[in-house]
Amino acid sequence: MKDFLVELVRNVRTPLEGKNICREYLQDRILAGLQRCGAMIPLAFHGGTALRFLFNHGRYSEDLDFALEGDRSLYDFRGYLQRIRGELALEGYPVELKISDQKTVNSAFLRFPGLLYELSLSSQLSEVLGIKIEVDTNPPQGAGLQTSVVRRFTILQIQHHDRPSLLAGKLHAILQRPFLKGRDVYDLLWYLSAPSWPQPNLELLNNALQQTGWTGDLLTEANWRLLVRERLESASWITVVSDTRPFVEPGFDLNLLTLANLERVLGEKQ
Repeated sequence: MKDFLVELVRNVRTPLEGKNICREYLQDRILAGLQRCGAMIPLAFHGGTALRFLFNHGRYSEDLDFALEGDRSLYDFRGYLQRIRGELALEGYPVELKISDQKTVNSAFLRFPGLLYELSLSSQLSEVLGIKIEVDTNPPQGAGLQTSVVRRFTILQIQHHDRPSLLAGKLHAILQRPFLKGRDVYDLLWYLSAPSWPQPNLELLNNALQQTGWTGDLLTEANWRLLVRERLESASWITVVSDTRPFVEPGFDLNLLTLANLERVLGEKQ
């Protein structure tokens, strides 16, 4: 399987594109390992990488984010990670694993030292490709769950938040992050420019906001767009574009990331 990765990045246009493809391939392998471990029974996939794998949205993502939505007795974070590291090591991948599971959000870093140099994607042997995995073990209530079979590099059966809940998660990030991320703005434009995408799961969104200390109004069908628009008006759009640039596929026009375009997809002012 490592030979397959070598072929994937052999003819990339830039090292950055190659790094994004390499990371995504390893994310796929980690998801496949989690599937074999039975992790997709208690866990639900969500976040930007979920959008990429489930709906092929147009930007690469760094982290794998999950919510513990099922039977806690089936959840074994360290066990999952040790097994995945073992599988990858058997294929010749050097893997360093750092686990932090003492807080509500369990996290781990899988680091692949020397891999980018080996693949001629970096001139520095010290440059390390890393993938972060996070599991919220006390997620807000109200998420809708769905299971999909998808193929990126391998065939995966993934339990994940449904479409209204995925949008709710993104709106929560936009409203509550101390600093607005360009990647969140890109994702919001992607969501809202799809006429068929359903309205956000407001029960989940309000529960998430309450859990993180929201002091504003309860979000409703009548006001959520206005509150999101107000948040976007405070953004530094130069920063939005620069933050997004390393993650979009070649050919995406970054000039589309403007307040005017976000206002268009949010709809008329109320």
